[in-house]
Amino acid sequence: MKLWMRKIFVVLISVLTLGLYVPPTDLHTDAADNKEVSNHDQSLASGSIGEQEDVDEGQESYDAVVDPIEELAERAKAQTVAKMGPRIIQKVDEDMTREILPKIEEVVESIISQGDEDEIPYYEITEELVPGYGEKIFNLVNYKTGEEIARFHVRRDKRPGEGYWFNFHYHMKADEFVKHHTIGEIYWEKNTPPKWMS
Repeated sequence: MKLWMRKIFVVLISVLTLGLYVPPTDLHTDAADNKEVSNHDQSLASGSIGEQEDVDEGQESYDAVVDPIEELAERAKAQTVAKMGPRIIQKVDEDMTREILPKIEEVVESIISQGDEDEIPYYEITEELVPGYGEKIFNLVNYKTGEEIARFHVRRDKRPGEGYWFNFHYHMKADEFVKHHTIGEIYWEKNTPPKWMS
């Protein structure tokens, strides 16, 4: 009987305390790496006028880091690297870093800057990667309206006598996603490349 009562007591305590403890959200786990944030917290604690100016300057630099266009461009680059997968990226990392990723960033920033400023906060990079042999890397969408703005793809091209190439391109809503807008190409080798994300 004691064991039975003990189990009931544990269950009751668990149910009663569920959701009562909420950890603080202003903790910075990477405070050692992010000196601006830690200086910001220290200034808020002291509250002096001179230090408050430092907080304002720190806030401006923090706001500059959270630029939505740059953030989307970074997500686009990360999505591209994830699509390639470790086996492919290991071999083409230098070409990707030097040629493809800066161009993808440039194209994404260009497309977003051409849009309506009021709509920019609603732009998003889709994160459903297509493994295997599918071309899709990501889509640039306006999640407020649900419309796709651009589709970014990578295709495997086998050229006789040369081998395999990765062709990076994108399609725009403006031309109904028909025209290929080339970003760049990277040579693989004569052997068949592995599946995406492998």
